[in-house]
Amino acid sequence: MEIKILGTGCAKCKQVKRLVAEVVSELHLDAQIIEVTDVPSILAYGVMSTPGIVINEQVVGYGGVPNKAQMMELVRQSNH
Repeated sequence: MEIKILGTGCAKCKQVKRLVAEVVSELHLDAQIIEVTDVPSILAYGVMSTPGIVINEQVVGYGGVPNKAQMMELVRQSNH
């Protein structure tokens, strides 16, 4: 599984990265977490407001920080 956090390094982007790492650890998943900070790359996903979350090349959220339960569900749904 590959999870990308799209953002320029703002506080919310860092918060999402920490949350993703926590969820991946709790679910005992083998996942690579990648920060994408390059604006053209972020825009290529169609994300206009950060942070963006991309799991296995599918945009699953952007523009805010999900709560832990929401993040768990996003990761579980993408881990099929």
